[in-house]
Amino acid sequence: MDPRTPVLIGVGRASDHAEATELMGLALHDAGRDAGAPEILEAIDWMAVPQGSWTYPDPARWVAEAVGAREVRTHLFELGIPQQSLINEALVAILDGSSEVAVVMGGEARRWARSADAVETGQPGLVPDVVRRRTGTLLEPVEVATRLWDPVQQYAMIDNALRAAEGQSIEDHRRDVAGLWARFNGVAQGNPLAAFPTPMTAGEIELASPANRPLAFPYNKWHSTQWTVDQAAALLFCSLDVAHRFGIGSDRWIFPRVGIESSHAVSLLRRERPDTWPAMGILGRAASTRIGRPIGDAELIEVYSCFPAAVRVQQRELGLDVHGTPTITGGMAFAGGPFNNFVLQATVEVARALRAEPGSLGVVTTVSGLLTKPGLGVWSAEPDGQAPLLGDFGAEAERATDTRDVVETLEEYTGAATVVTYTVTPGGMDGASGPGAPEGPGGAQWARTVVVGDTEDGRRCVAISEDAELAVFATTHELIGRPVLVRDGTFHLG
Repeated sequence: MDPRTPVLIGVGRASDHAEATELMGLALHDAGRDAGAPEILEAIDWMAVPQGSWTYPDPARWVAEAVGAREVRTHLFELGIPQQSLINEALVAILDGSSEVAVVMGGEARRWARSADAVETGQPGLVPDVVRRRTGTLLEPVEVATRLWDPVQQYAMIDNALRAAEGQSIEDHRRDVAGLWARFNGVAQGNPLAAFPTPMTAGEIELASPANRPLAFPYNKWHSTQWTVDQAAALLFCSLDVAHRFGIGSDRWIFPRVGIESSHAVSLLRRERPDTWPAMGILGRAASTRIGRPIGDAELIEVYSCFPAAVRVQQRELGLDVHGTPTITGGMAFAGGPFNNFVLQATVEVARALRAEPGSLGVVTTVSGLLTKPGLGVWSAEPDGQAPLLGDFGAEAERATDTRDVVETLEEYTGAATVVTYTVTPGGMDGASGPGAPEGPGGAQWARTVVVGDTEDGRRCVAISEDAELAVFATTHELIGRPVLVRDGTFHLG
């Protein structure tokens, strides 16, 4: 094999009551021990971190100093860049010789941050050597004006659109979604590192309750990724030549077969079919061609699981079993969903599992934004004699994604529209609308309905209704495909 072939030689995780930079340092030390050569940490010359919920300007610098890496070039990747992008850049740096030892790591300490004495370590005057900035727009101005910035609302609308596209009833859809998440919960119960492994039935997940407050129909709290965790992960890469130099045994090596992404960004509102994700389908077909078999045949699969819609759409785009359970961790609701770091957590677990199952393939997918920019990695403990497939399929994704123009302000459109998708939220987003408010299934008090509609002139619009009775009606009766009358950003059923 080419001596510059990149290999993942060490993986590490940390979960402790500590700030994010300390957790990242612990995870990196764990990765050095996992490689069997902790001294290699001092040779790190390339280090990347995805932006988190913290405020550190250059977290990689703090960790580099903690592990004695004095000749490191630090990178910070802004929100909106797929986590797979960091891995791909590390692999390219190893391949082209610009790096000998590279690290991708990330961490969150949202639980720690709730402590009364929690104060982040300051980094006055520091800036990363390289800042990667996102491109493309995640939200349209009208989505911001109608408070559609919360991801749970947009993912709920994606799931509702998928229900209608497949001709499902609301009741069957709720049961299917809850059943999928109950299976994820079952996997988390067997994961000793899961943050929330408490057993939950499909019925407990499906219906709102004091412990499972409604968020955005059909989602409750336990349909959602759980951010309040203290978790970090680190991936340690080098070339085969460097691995030999440091005496790292082949039993540690994990080979990248595929590392691909799409940087094309288009808002949910502009997508002709909000229930599909052509960009992920393109990545899946490219990966299947490279590995010589369908993605669904991989022995280990961890799909990004911020909300059920993300999993359900990926199952269809990647040709996975729609009745399957594509996780080995238990997913972001139950294993823990550290803000912008879960892909690294998942890759750690897939790498460990691959070492125990030589000859197997492991797949990890990435979701960035609102089903905006996908990523996909395929890994194996055995080489296949080929260079990894690396690249950005943004141009292909743009050609494959049909779009519509949008109504840019609430006042811009008055007239009829047809509902494309919708969701319903509780009053004040706190799970309760007040005494005497109409109740939906499970006692949820829904108050606000948001619809995305196709206008008579072929554009997309957003409109809202604060009618609590309509909101409850929309949780038991299908609105998609129904005519509505829109005026100044509000709507009434036609």
